[in-house]
Amino acid sequence: MTENTNQPVPDQDEMAETVKRDAKGLFASANTFVRELLDIRSETDKDQTIEDVKNDIPFKGHNAWILIFSVFVASIGLNVSSTAVVIGAMLISPLMGPIVGVGLSIAINDIDTLRRSLVNLGVMVGLSVLAATLYFWASPLTELTPELESRTAPTILDVLVAVFGGLALIVAKSKKGTMPNAIAGVAIATALMPPLCTVGYGIAEWKLEYALGALYLFSINATFIALSTFIVSKLLRFPMLRYANSAKRKRIAQLASLLAILVMIPASYTFYITLNESNAERDYKAFKANEIDANESLYLRKDFYDYNNESIKLYFDGEINEATVSDLQNEIKKYTSISDFTLAINGNKSRGIDQISKAYDRSIEQLNRVEKENDKLLDEIEDLKIKIAGLETQLKEANKVVPVTVMPYASIAKDAKIRFPDLAELGYGEVQKSNFLKVDTVQVIFPRWKFQVSDSLNTIRVNRLQEWITKEMKADTLYVE
Repeated sequence: MTENTNQPVPDQDEMAETVKRDAKGLFASANTFVRELLDIRSETDKDQTIEDVKNDIPFKGHNAWILIFSVFVASIGLNVSSTAVVIGAMLISPLMGPIVGVGLSIAINDIDTLRRSLVNLGVMVGLSVLAATLYFWASPLTELTPELESRTAPTILDVLVAVFGGLALIVAKSKKGTMPNAIAGVAIATALMPPLCTVGYGIAEWKLEYALGALYLFSINATFIALSTFIVSKLLRFPMLRYANSAKRKRIAQLASLLAILVMIPASYTFYITLNESNAERDYKAFKANEIDANESLYLRKDFYDYNNESIKLYFDGEINEATVSDLQNEIKKYTSISDFTLAINGNKSRGIDQISKAYDRSIEQLNRVEKENDKLLDEIEDLKIKIAGLETQLKEANKVVPVTVMPYASIAKDAKIRFPDLAELGYGEVQKSNFLKVDTVQVIFPRWKFQVSDSLNTIRVNRLQEWITKEMKADTLYVE
């Protein structure tokens, strides 16, 4: 039989079409999966979210006292530089409500809620700053701690935290049910309370640059939280508030749009400025690390970095020649964010001699320290040698074999059998005995007799056996069991 090889061959176009359909199906499945994974509209309770946000706006009674207490807690944490205490204050602070209310009210065209939010936010900020000022005015601790200093100037990271924190907050609030863990996490991340307490510190200590810097940081956080709330509310299509008067509705919508634009413009500008400042500081640190710190022939004594005036001043120990100055001025142009900065380089020949002298003194001090440590180690080695020698002596004593007199057991046993015919067996051994003060090794014989006799006769024959064997073994002491 022959095989039929004339089977139909699939058409190339048909195969290409099949692959295309499979690819489209896979893409559609992946697209559906991603949409279902990231979709939040189905679990968004818009009416309840609006109601919850409005309920968090009023500031009176319990909220006022909670705010005051949280201000004092945060101020104490900043005063003693305790991160844990500051976090606790951020958790109980009610500042978030009016800020979210500002963003949501603009998004849904609710001018009354916007007005209430702004009023309550202003009262909260004023009361917080007043309470913090009173605390730092009365506190005996006036030192600028790291926790306080970190709140005096915003960075690009603060802006990003405010943006993503605001997004997380409104998404958490809009979900059906509650997500207290997410809301608490946002309260910690965005850190609204510490900057206001730092404003109070700046006012109490008459350091207005600290107060203004901290207030600027709070404004950035609040602005971007409100902006994030506005964007998410628009994306989720929260229902706009309807007004019976069409002219009023149009006017309110225009006002809300204007406010949204006014909020976005400074926010965008702030983001841009902060980003540029952060990039410039990053490039300056890289310039120092790569071009100065890595050069062993350069000794940087002091540096002044001024972003606002775009100037950098470097003071070196030792004389700096023209070639080095030219090289540094050329290298700085490689760092884009600070390429236009004015670079001033200053050297000091006498300082160079001082630097050599200081380096020599440091070397001598380090050598002396090494010698002392070496002497200490040598002493420890000698002590260990003495201890090892003692241990070796103890080990030899412990392993020393005490000479033992070996009894000629076979001959003595034969003689004993002849001298004592009623002796059935004769055993011998060395036994250790102790009186709990010392341990002695004694020789013992174990006779067994053929016939039982009275105690008096048994004593006589045992004594005779003991005397004879003691004499034969030439032993000092011999026991009979």
